[in-house]
Amino acid sequence: MAASSNRPTKAERTSSAREAARKLHEEQAAAAKRKSLFVKLGVIGAMVLVIALVVMIVVQQRTAEVPESGAIPEGGNEHGGIVLVSDGDGGVTVDPELTGDRTITVNDAGEAAEPGTPPAPRGLDDSGDPAELVVYVDVNCVHCSSFEQQYSDQLKEWVASGDVVLEYRNIAFLDGNSSTNFSSRGANALACVANEAPEAYMDYAAAVFGHYSEGEMTNAELAAMAADNGAEGLEGCIDSMKYRPFAAFATAAASADAVPGTPSTWLNGEEWDQAANPDLVAWVEEAIG
Repeated sequence: MAASSNRPTKAERTSSAREAARKLHEEQAAAAKRKSLFVKLGVIGAMVLVIALVVMIVVQQRTAEVPESGAIPEGGNEHGGIVLVSDGDGGVTVDPELTGDRTITVNDAGEAAEPGTPPAPRGLDDSGDPAELVVYVDVNCVHCSSFEQQYSDQLKEWVASGDVVLEYRNIAFLDGNSSTNFSSRGANALACVANEAPEAYMDYAAAVFGHYSEGEMTNAELAAMAADNGAEGLEGCIDSMKYRPFAAFATAAASADAVPGTPSTWLNGEEWDQAANPDLVAWVEEAIG
């Protein structure tokens, strides 16, 4: 009888069962509430993601929109090139004859050439006095980066000495590979430097192309790099994309003229054939005597 006195009574067992049931119900309710919260958070997260994607698409579309016409920078020509000459004092500047308020219309570049059309860039000079070197480059092009790193110092020396007039045609063939249109933004930044600080152009170009392996830059980074290379205060010009139509014209003109890619180089109207003349320096030196 003493042992049985420790056994819970029926009422105690019923109460315990009810308590256990109550706790289970509370746990299930809490779990259901957590699940509902997670579902709601997931839905909210998905909505935020969708909104972010929509905003990104809208921004990209706006960024991709190019005005029909726009300004030509100092030293820029009607072919979409930036022409660099000797400043007469051992330095380099843009062509002082290419100045004033001028505009360019993107549609004037013409339609893209049919596949297989031989390249025939417009505006090439074959007089050879001084030698005219025209180079097509894209800031997002790995081979252009290598070209600049290998030859920029030599190009600068030729121009500074007056032996060569150098024309850069900064095009944006590779915008399609960039979510930020870096090719166009870089071409615009280069045009800003040509217009505002022409003596810094070649150093800035070398820095931009030398940055290729570190990835694309923001407008703020492009402006900071310009300041580091002697062209301060260009944030407004770079952010406004003032010379985007100029870059778009140069790109469309290159397509219309069947320029095969970047880098592409012409000297006195003759295309540099790397297979026949692997040494660019020797090829140019022969032409300039």
